[in-house]
Amino acid sequence: MKVTIDKNSGYCFGVEFAIQMAEDELAQEETLYCLGDIVHNRMEVERLHQRGLRIIDREQLAELHNCKVLIRAHGEPPETYQLALQNNLELIDASCPVVLKLQNRVKHAFDLSQRQDGQIVIYGQPGHAEVAGLTGQTGNRAIIVMNEADLDQIDFARPVTLFSQTTKSTAGFYKMKALMEARIQAAGGTMDSFDANDSICRQVSNREPALARFATEFDVVLFVSGRKSSNGKALFSVVNGVNPRSYFIENADEVQNEWLANVQSVGICGATSTPLWLMQQVAERVEGVGEPV
Repeated sequence: MKVTIDKNSGYCFGVEFAIQMAEDELAQEETLYCLGDIVHNRMEVERLHQRGLRIIDREQLAELHNCKVLIRAHGEPPETYQLALQNNLELIDASCPVVLKLQNRVKHAFDLSQRQDGQIVIYGQPGHAEVAGLTGQTGNRAIIVMNEADLDQIDFARPVTLFSQTTKSTAGFYKMKALMEARIQAAGGTMDSFDANDSICRQVSNREPALARFATEFDVVLFVSGRKSSNGKALFSVVNGVNPRSYFIENADEVQNEWLANVQSVGICGATSTPLWLMQQVAERVEGVGEPV
């Protein structure tokens, strides 16, 4: 059985940078707090927990004083930085540069929309850390949309500026854009009042065609990702779309032997939040199955 790990899968530079910052701090500190999961991968969170990384929520953050707190790659809204000043917290800011740039764009667009009676719309997952950081740039007045039903929140007779969470599907964004254009026409509006910004990270979007090619090369594909990963869900849909014998797993323990019966080749790939060591564990598990029955 041929087992191959996709060389293009694994951490994006933003996640890699955040984890490296955490490890550098933990080399000097016994404990480091992190606001929310540093990455949407349970196995990696557990590994870093063993090294001293402690995940906290916003309520716990408000109780902390005079210590260090890591800001993960997803970014944070302005109120997090205000709280840090009040509580004398030293922030280790690992916000992804792509996310920070998008936050600035959203803030600028919101300030402009205030003068034009416009609306900021974000195509993204409600409650996602990055989306919370983006809506924070608008005083939490941005409209979040995930599907067509969510568009009912928008007044299409008024100007609309659309952005996307950086890790969403490109196809999903352009489908949403087309639906919004149809709504504008139905409302008697003009496209001059609609500004759609494809703000998806290119390191993420470029993986979609590469993964689609990779998935066609194997009898079975094992896609390794944390189940909370928005990017993981988007990329798995690409893989599964071209190879129906694709399986979404969180770790090597979830591999089922019957998937590998009479299989000549297995491809292993993952999300931008999937560590290489986890994909290697899956490869070892598959190789341990031995010859197909």
